[in-house]
Amino acid sequence: MASVADKKLTGLVAATFTPLTPQGEINLSEIGPYIDYLTEKQGVNSIFVNGTTGESMSLSVRERKILAEEWCQKVIVHVGCMSLKDSQELACHAEQIGADGIAVIAPSFFKPSTAEVLRAFLQEVATVAPTMPFYYYHIPAVTGVTGQSRDVLKDIEKLIPSFRGVKFSGSDLMDFGQCVSYSQPHWSLLYGVDEQMLAALALGAHGAVGSTYNYIGCHVNKLISAFNNGDLVQARKIQFRMQELLSYAMKLGFNLGVNKQLMIDVSGLNLGPPRLPVMPCPLDRAQAIAQKYLSIFPAC
Repeated sequence: MASVADKKLTGLVAATFTPLTPQGEINLSEIGPYIDYLTEKQGVNSIFVNGTTGESMSLSVRERKILAEEWCQKVIVHVGCMSLKDSQELACHAEQIGADGIAVIAPSFFKPSTAEVLRAFLQEVATVAPTMPFYYYHIPAVTGVTGQSRDVLKDIEKLIPSFRGVKFSGSDLMDFGQCVSYSQPHWSLLYGVDEQMLAALALGAHGAVGSTYNYIGCHVNKLISAFNNGDLVQARKIQFRMQELLSYAMKLGFNLGVNKQLMIDVSGLNLGPPRLPVMPCPLDRAQAIAQKYLSIFPAC
């Protein structure tokens, strides 16, 4: 059996949007320019494909495979599904195309009742792709699986030798801190609530995965540098700017359709509309949030 690649995931990871045509079909032609934009303009280290931001649960297994193949460059592929068999199929595919790792969300229709049950589900997915660094994707606001992530990590490497960390997209910083405290040296604890990133860094986060890093990644890299250099005043200043933008957007109604439109307005990429049941962003709301963005964040 081949060994799991020993590469620790750190820094910024952009959770990418899925480019779609006006007719709602995946648009592969836009992925090349998208990768260039993320690496050259935003300075992200890696990308997280087919996650929540990428509308994965609205995509077919075949579409998710095609997208993973097209994106496959410093990429973590989310393979979580409602069906264990679909998750295993996507995990095998990610291993075959040479992805850098896989992540799995908890099923949210028939929910795991305990941490032990969730670990068993994750183990079944990981077993079919044993060479893939494996990450648990914790996002309780979406899945409704509200148990402590720390409980899921108990003795997890005995079940999943390829386990390499957590994408923690929850607001419970105590739980996150406990995950960091329990973390092994080769794990990566990546925080996923963008507006609280600085607090997560203080608790020991190794990096962050988020949708806003698609368009403010260059500024957040400055936040990380300021934190690492002990300049908390500058780090707070950037975090407060992020909070100002997101607070303004949330008051107007900040959902996936709005977020995708903001990315289009900032980047100029042709990412298309979201897929139903997510609705496109109303024009007036998009313009207001884009103007707010430009008033807060200067060009990098």
